[in-house]
Amino acid sequence: MNEQMTRTRIEVADAIRGFAVLGILLLHSIEHFNYYSSPQTDNVWLQFSDKAVWDSMMFLFAGKAYGIFALLFGFSFYIQDCIQKEKGHDYRIRFLWRLLLLLLLGQLNAAFFTAEVLVLYALVGVVLPLFARCSDRTLLVVAVVLMIQPLEICEILYAIFNPEYVAPRPLDSQYWGEAYKVLRSGTFLETVKMNLWVGQLASLGWAWENARFFQTAALFLLGMLIGRKGLFYRSAKNIRFWGAAAIISLFLFFPLNGVTPMIGMYIENRAVASPVMLICGSLAKFAFMMLLVATLLLLYYLSPVKCIMHKLAIYGRMSLTNYIMQSMIGSFLFYHWGLHLQLGSTGCLFIGIAIFVLQYLFSVHWLSNHRHGPLEYLWKRATWIGVKF
Repeated sequence: MNEQMTRTRIEVADAIRGFAVLGILLLHSIEHFNYYSSPQTDNVWLQFSDKAVWDSMMFLFAGKAYGIFALLFGFSFYIQDCIQKEKGHDYRIRFLWRLLLLLLLGQLNAAFFTAEVLVLYALVGVVLPLFARCSDRTLLVVAVVLMIQPLEICEILYAIFNPEYVAPRPLDSQYWGEAYKVLRSGTFLETVKMNLWVGQLASLGWAWENARFFQTAALFLLGMLIGRKGLFYRSAKNIRFWGAAAIISLFLFFPLNGVTPMIGMYIENRAVASPVMLICGSLAKFAFMMLLVATLLLLYYLSPVKCIMHKLAIYGRMSLTNYIMQSMIGSFLFYHWGLHLQLGSTGCLFIGIAIFVLQYLFSVHWLSNHRHGPLEYLWKRATWIGVKF
């Protein structure tokens, strides 16, 4: 590996990560950072605009931006593990400590945002050191098994052979109502207290009920496999691979996305229909996510858009800082303890874009004087506490 290829590879990963964090920001903005409270309007054009913004943002980013983030989390583990292996160190135990630190950072984020994802990453991330020394074939097989949601398949089979079975109430349903009451009328301290317990239970319960645990683990392993195969390098072979991946993902996405809402019309047993819909929906989002990744890679390597993606790479290099900063800003803008803004999707989209511009300018300024973002630096230093650099 020469220095130029390594640098290019890191930049394209950062660019894709920057795209994912931007997508998360825009999606969370129109959702009022998980506090759904859009005002009604009689303006027909604004109604049309709000619906167009909502539908397009959901189509582009819901379940996909987070997936890209997860894929690159696994890729980053591979890079870090390789660096330490070259130095003769076993990174796996150190990474478990790093996950514990991420859990604490997730608590910081959760104090502001009801539905943060870092705690989930910290919990599921143990699959990376667990499978880090397995063969490529084993990684792929385990990732595929996790991606098709084995527990949901077991539930389907159980419901088929036990027609009287009724699926239990969702784990998260009892917590969201309690969370929304505080978001609607609570003080800052009441909001923090709620977020750190009820909000986390609601978020993790929702992740479990919506196939995020197994899918996240699968994406971590696929990210590590992408690193092993060197698929982020620019080469004729990799360009052909990502071109094929884009085509296959496109052809898989449309039937999966189309059939998902129709399943309930043809399967009367809800205990069977619900997990089937969940599996098909999660696979559809995975297919679209891979289409986005492949498209971004091809644009980076083969088009003038690379100059734009270079700017996204700057934003992506500070993904942890920007992600947590988004939660702080969004909580202040939309929750009751702050400004409690009541805007439709169109207005919220512009707010999200404004936050991105400010964060991008901050990232440019910070990285002109530092190698890492502020939280990235603290996370790194705490990871290697007691080790001389």
